Amino acid sequence: MNSGNIHSLLLFAAVCVLVSLSPAHAQKDLKLKEGAGGEICLSCHERMQEVMDKPFVHAPLLDGDCVGCHNPHTSNFEMLMAAPAESICYTCHDSVVPEDARSVHKVVVEGQCTLCHDPHSSDNEFNLLKKGAELCYECHQALAGRIKEAKYSHPPVRENCLDCHAAHAAGKNEKLLDAASPELCLQCHETDKETFKKLHRDYPVDTADCTSCHDPHGSNTAAMLYDNVHDPVAKRNCEHCHVSPSDSQPFALKAPGYETCMACHYEMITDALNQNNLHWPLVDGKGCINCHSPHASTQKKLISEPMLDMCGKCHSDTVARQARSATEHPPIAEGQCGECHSPHSSDYPMLQKKETLMELCADCHEWQTHTTHPIGEDFVDPRNPNVTVQCASCHRTHGTEYKQFLYFPTANELCVQCHVRFRR
Repeated sequence: MNSGNIHSLLLFAAVCVLVSLSPAHAQKDLKLKEGAGGEICLSCHERMQEVMDKPFVHAPLLDGDCVGCHNPHTSNFEMLMAAPAESICYTCHDSVVPEDARSVHKVVVEGQCTLCHDPHSSDNEFNLLKKGAELCYECHQALAGRIKEAKYSHPPVRENCLDCHAAHAAGKNEKLLDAASPELCLQCHETDKETFKKLHRDYPVDTADCTSCHDPHGSNTAAMLYDNVHDPVAKRNCEHCHVSPSDSQPFALKAPGYETCMACHYEMITDALNQNNLHWPLVDGKGCINCHSPHASTQKKLISEPMLDMCGKCHSDTVARQARSATEHPPIAEGQCGECHSPHSSDYPMLQKKETLMELCADCHEWQTHTTHPIGEDFVDPRNPNVTVQCASCHRTHGTEYKQFLYFPTANELCVQCHVRFRR
């Protein structure tokens, strides 16, 4: 069962429980006198009258049905809510997430509806706390900064994120998109114009993913290309890598895998192939584009996404290990995997940039002054005569649940692994 099915099943179960327990369902048992469900509430909660004067009022409140959300007597939840705040909205709004939804807004999954909606009333339609994109910017602050500072902006993005994204969930598309690229883009952009065809060198881009070149949220590069553009793309020299646009498969590459890239990056690839240890993505069927965008990217060196996210797709265990670590290892926490590892190849184990771990660690750590403990090639690890005592004998480079990357909770527990005669 995929995650979408699991989420829908859990949501359905939660809604069933809420409906069976909600005051709206149990009002008959309360035997409230006329007006006690809402009108009488206003005799004490006078401020709510001002709330009801706003142009958009939540339907239960407008109908005088306060007990639709609040228990009039007692509750285990704040504000006398009739159910947990993170799930009570589903009592009525049980269809905001389509069955088998491909992507669901995080605040919806967490039941934080009030981060976007006022539960009573608002000056904005759908009881939204703010209008348009400004509401989305409350959470998506980094993206908001890029959008506002972009030299070349995308009009729909400036006006309303919901022109392209669903507010709650998307049934068929990732990233809450109403439709995938290029279908979504073609709703506004006419690709049959001569100018459009000329700019794209007559390639049938109306069948391609527009976001492989263009930043849909705006950029500082003309034509809203991502800010780091591959040289052939910048020069509109698509045929440098692709076959002719008149070919039966116009987006096919002239050569497979890394062989296409060798036309420009011959020396770098040749040097990489001559190393003892190769990073496997370099030499599989996709080659360089496993990690690099072939057209344009927001990242330097055309890396397809932030390094930690990209490396984490294959090395998820390592990223998860650092996330659990009691002490942060800055290169990992900052997403700089390339500080220690060569991304293409190396003559050393684990694609290390230097021959020994001690040399590598010494780039940042003055381990010689760290301790008087014997360390180096002259000292055999008593636990394993095939290895010597070095940094990783005591510290795990990608972190542990214990401080200073130690393998054990305390230094004493670590030391007696070798110094067994001191065990107590």
